[in-house]
Amino acid sequence: MKKQITLTLALIVCSTASSGDLRSAVQNPISSLISLPFKFTFDYGANNGDGTIMNINPVVPVTVGEWNLVNRALIPVGRVDGAITGPGNPSPSGSGSASGLGDINYSLFFSPVKYDKVIWGAGPSLNMPTANEDQLGSGKWSAGITGVALTVPKWGSMGILGRQLWSFAGDSDRANVDQTLIEPFLNYNLDNGWFLLTDIVMTANWEADSNNRWTVPLGGGVGRVFKVGNQAINSRLEAYYNVERPDGAPDYTISFTWQFLFPK
Repeated sequence: MKKQITLTLALIVCSTASSGDLRSAVQNPISSLISLPFKFTFDYGANNGDGTIMNINPVVPVTVGEWNLVNRALIPVGRVDGAITGPGNPSPSGSGSASGLGDINYSLFFSPVKYDKVIWGAGPSLNMPTANEDQLGSGKWSAGITGVALTVPKWGSMGILGRQLWSFAGDSDRANVDQTLIEPFLNYNLDNGWFLLTDIVMTANWEADSNNRWTVPLGGGVGRVFKVGNQAINSRLEAYYNVERPDGAPDYTISFTWQFLFPK
C-alpha cells in the first residue's frame, strides 16, 4: 500500500517549478537549499535475499561569513531478508530477516559562498552504529572525510562526490570499516522541469578480499522538479545494475526519491 501511495503521488503534478534555478540547486549536493528527501531503494538478487530501504536525507545549510556549512544526515530505515552488502553497510552480519533502523551517517561540508566555475565543499563525516539489528549496520563507530566538486553548465550539472571512512570503536566481534565511496553524477535538463540523470555510487571495502572489494553499478533514470500547491518537489526514478559486486550485494537496485524543497 505504501508503494502504491508513493507512486500515485508522483503522478499528481499540480504545477511546474517556475525557475530553472531551483532545478540547478537540487542538482547541487551542497547548495544553500534546505531539503528533505525520502529515497526508497529496492535491492534484488543478493545471495541472502532482497531488501527495501528508505533513506531519509535532511540537508540543512547555514551561511557563516564567506562559507556555507552544509549539514547532511543519512537515516536508513528498512527491511532485509538477510545480511545484504550496500553503500551504507559494507560488512553486515547476522542471519535471517531484520527490520528497523540502520546506521546513521552525518557529514558537514564547508563550501565557499563565492565560486568561479567549480563549486566545491569538503569536511568531516561520521557513521554511528545506530542499527537495531546486525543485518542493518556495521556495529562500528566510523569517521573520515568527504568532499564534492561540480560544475553547472547550461545543459545541467556534473560532478563527483567522495568519502572515506575508518572505524575507531564499536563491537570488537564485528569487521573493521575501511570504506571508500566514489559517486560521479550527471544531470541533463529537459523542458518543463524534467531531467535525465545518472548517479553512480561505487564503493570499495578495503577489509574484504580482492574478489569481494568493489561494488560498481551502471544505470540512470529520470526526474522532475515541480510543485504540489505551494510545495516544491523533486522526484526521481532510477535503476542500476551492479557490473561488479561482492558476494553479499544485490544484482540490481531500483529507487524512487520524493524530495521536499524549501527555497530560502
